[in-house]
Amino acid sequence: MALEVDTKDCTALGDSELAEMADICECGDAGIDLGFLSKEREEWVLTTQVREKGKLQAFSFSTLERIGGTPSVLVGVASVKRTVRRDTLLRQLMADQYRRAVLAFPDEDVLVGTRLIDVGGYDAFRGLEEVVPRPGHKASGEERAWGRRLAKRFGADGKLDDRTFRLAPSGPQQWGGLDYTSPKPERIGDGFSEFFHGLHPISGERLVAFGWAMAEDLASSKLMK
Repeated sequence: MALEVDTKDCTALGDSELAEMADICECGDAGIDLGFLSKEREEWVLTTQVREKGKLQAFSFSTLERIGGTPSVLVGVASVKRTVRRDTLLRQLMADQYRRAVLAFPDEDVLVGTRLIDVGGYDAFRGLEEVVPRPGHKASGEERAWGRRLAKRFGADGKLDDRTFRLAPSGPQQWGGLDYTSPKPERIGDGFSEFFHGLHPISGERLVAFGWAMAEDLASSKLMK
């Protein structure tokens, strides 16, 4: 069954659509509810929705912007319905981000960043280069600085451990992030799950992660497949 993908300004998002999004989030582990989504509508620029037969299956709030001059795709909040096709839903969600990135930032490498609550979230970075954090890699000073920049952009300034890339528990405040579990976590690779040991998403703990969409991969549509 064909999926319909649509992106529009968050300001055009209706209350009924927000309620659909909240219904999907109820099945997740991020503690995202309707009240939080209503606030996030004001914080982000674009909302992407993936539907099947008119029913919402996945969504994201995101923005295309430059951070210190660097082209960036930031996914503030996203959730994917726990169906057998959720890997396809996630690919469609991310592919739309990349299509817009290549138009906004032609011939440039683009940083892609979000917050993860589960190892399955690394599926969103499939095809990206120099993903951080990753097993066996000690983050450089510049990569740690990127972690701090992203945490600040996500409204969590000073809450990041820039060696583990974990955000501290937020208490009553919610951090959003990518709410997704992989149907095949074994294909993500060894070592990634260690980043999530002892992480408690419902308390607001998150893993800040990012990678690079290379200009040639964006231009060739490699990341949109």
